Amino acid sequence: MNREGNLTMISDYRNKFVTPEIAAAKAVQSGDWVDYGFGAGFPELMDKALAGRKGELKDVKIRGGLVIRPRIEVVECDPEQYSFSYYSWHIGDYERKLQSRGLCQFIPMILRSLPELYRKHIRVDVAFVPVSTPDDNGYCGLGISNYAWRTIFENARTVVFEINEHLPKLHGVDGSHRVHLSEADFIVEGEHEPLPLRTYREPSPIDVEIARHVVKEIPDGAVLSLGVGGVPFTVAKMLAESDLKDLGCHTGTISDAFLALYRAGKLTNRLKEIDTGYSTWNLAMGSQELYNWLDEEPMLFHPADVNYVHSPERISRMKRVISINGGVELDLMGQENAESAGSRQLSGTGGQLDFLEGAFRSEGGKGFICLASTHKKKDGTLKSNIVPFVPGGSVVSAPRSMIQYVATEFGVAKLSGLSLRERAEAMISIAHPDFRDELGRYARENFG
Repeated sequence: MNREGNLTMISDYRNKFVTPEIAAAKAVQSGDWVDYGFGAGFPELMDKALAGRKGELKDVKIRGGLVIRPRIEVVECDPEQYSFSYYSWHIGDYERKLQSRGLCQFIPMILRSLPELYRKHIRVDVAFVPVSTPDDNGYCGLGISNYAWRTIFENARTVVFEINEHLPKLHGVDGSHRVHLSEADFIVEGEHEPLPLRTYREPSPIDVEIARHVVKEIPDGAVLSLGVGGVPFTVAKMLAESDLKDLGCHTGTISDAFLALYRAGKLTNRLKEIDTGYSTWNLAMGSQELYNWLDEEPMLFHPADVNYVHSPERISRMKRVISINGGVELDLMGQENAESAGSRQLSGTGGQLDFLEGAFRSEGGKGFICLASTHKKKDGTLKSNIVPFVPGGSVVSAPRSMIQYVATEFGVAKLSGLSLRERAEAMISIAHPDFRDELGRYARENFG
């Protein structure tokens, strides 16, 4: 936006522009539920301003999730939780640290159901919505976190837009990723820290072996939904170096994995039955290069809310949908724990079930759960990640009836259509050899 256009736009809505401190004072009351959003989009200025009201407010509950910045001010300033308590839809690295200090409570949910939760089951009083710099017409992009923001602020008592000068300005297909200044009760702006980046460790040799098995199952024209982590990133790297062509993107989180595919000329979205020519996503999380890509080439993308992106029915209308996600452990029936170590919450269900179901219903689609066959315990001994049964206290994130393919470094097991005994045999075949006898004994005693 040029300076003259920006000044005209601000003049039109000048009564809504306030300092973060005034917005926090006018918007939030004791006992309120305040939504911060999800992922790398974060209301930095409003968080600091609200923290400044510590002691003045009582029992304000903050909702967020998958926070990748190093600090939430309202949490850190009030460890006694007199004024503020924090709730997470999906535990991220920083939130795990808060959880260990007793400063983060987890709320289970499936992402596709989040809009209905806000419409019918839970209360939101105040929404702090991070938005990009407005254009000449007063429209702002939702940056790197579309989330369920429109549903949330349409059901909120008070809406605060926080303009972040670093956010990508894309508005999406037919305005799917934008809001208008007129929709806010208050608007704040100011200087922000650089956007939070998400980096990942180099893939391990086991990640590479798992990825090799999965890549063999991916056809030309596949529409990819990639989780984040070592295996999905390695799959993308291998696909970028493969002979496959015309790959597509319909994913919950777009990441540097898709940027690598685009740079290799593999990501064309040309064969998608829906959003032909566009990469479809709900959140963006990765490097500054990724955020620059979204900002500089907005015509390549259809960012949209979870109603759209996570709908299994919509996903199923595309052919060859390939969903790749990680798991913590699976049992011999195929039940998957993707999010906990016993009763300790590690992450969340998120959108995994949405894409497993969508891939299952897609013609030629395949849903993969990928995990190393073992992990090392603190004493250095190996423990199998394929277990006789999901232990008590742990979470069943996906039922056995929804698990189609499981991949470890020892191969791929296809479970759909198999009996309990056949499932156990398939799971044992991809378990670590040191644990196959033990698993086999359990299977014979329990599955005939």
